[in-house]
Amino acid sequence: MSSLFSTFAILCICGQAFAHPVPDNPQWLTYPGSNDGPGKGKHSVLIAADQEYRSEQSMPMMAKILSTHHGFDCSVLFGVNDKGEVDPTMPVYPKKGKEEDFKPHNIPGLEHLASADLVVFFARLLTLPMEQQERIVAYIDSGKPMIALRTANHGFRGALPYKINGKKVNFGKDVLGGSFMGHHGNWHRDSTRGTIGSKQKNHPILAGVRDIWGPSDVYRTYKEGTSLPADCTALVWGQPLVGRSYDDAPNLKKEPLPVAWLKTWKTSRGKDARVFHSTMGSGKDLQSAGLRRLIINAAYWGMRMENAISSETSVDVVGTYKPLESGFNYEKFGIVPRMPAEYR
Repeated sequence: MSSLFSTFAILCICGQAFAHPVPDNPQWLTYPGSNDGPGKGKHSVLIAADQEYRSEQSMPMMAKILSTHHGFDCSVLFGVNDKGEVDPTMPVYPKKGKEEDFKPHNIPGLEHLASADLVVFFARLLTLPMEQQERIVAYIDSGKPMIALRTANHGFRGALPYKINGKKVNFGKDVLGGSFMGHHGNWHRDSTRGTIGSKQKNHPILAGVRDIWGPSDVYRTYKEGTSLPADCTALVWGQPLVGRSYDDAPNLKKEPLPVAWLKTWKTSRGKDARVFHSTMGSGKDLQSAGLRRLIINAAYWGMRMENAISSETSVDVVGTYKPLESGFNYEKFGIVPRMPAEYR
């Protein structure tokens, strides 16, 4: 049997599909779906390419949950340096006077977005080669679902090569329904309590979701005195707390703002793509089982599998998960470039 066939073919025996849609490669991670999960036969790609909130740890963790407990084939793609190492320390802006030395970012494996049934975006201020930008745009415009976490709403430093009716599309503002406008909570000094909006409490994405808390602060994505765009439906509201402990009191001087919502993105060909965005999602935020369930339910909803959502399915971490602190103090937190395999 040729290696090409053994890598890419779907071998069916007694109705069971065994091959992962993405070949093994040291540049990324793949997780075959369990045989008995409702997601069997569906492929989810998770992109980990931020520098602040430890997506390089959290996206493999979420991929293991989706594959082990829910049956989805998962692939995790990383932002890497020129040695092929996952490198959250790469700068996002060129140094003044040394613009020619600035190195663009690189996410190997984006060609596999073509086989994805869902993409989870977790990027921050990336400058990508045009070929990679075009692959991302092709997915965004495909009509397939998207989940975006935390900094994904300012995931790209410049505009993507994406226009509809001659107008540039802004990934955060237009596709997701809001881009980062500032820290509503105190940056790295307080935390967030998530509460479910009463009008949407019966939405399938919220099935079984309880007790959302995380040590990241609330983002503002719209101007004070306004609201989310009319095409967005807020599911969870984030109340800033006065500190970074679970039991801290709410900061009543800070109103709650939406931290999770859904919307539909209409593509250039008129297709409707389901979109879920959470401005929570740091590595430590995702120690919250409630937040993990919210995102996993959103994966089912995005792929129009609402009937498979159950409040009883497991969102337990597979193996160990000890995310490092958020922030840019890389030496203090022990953050150094590592090969993708070290995050398995």
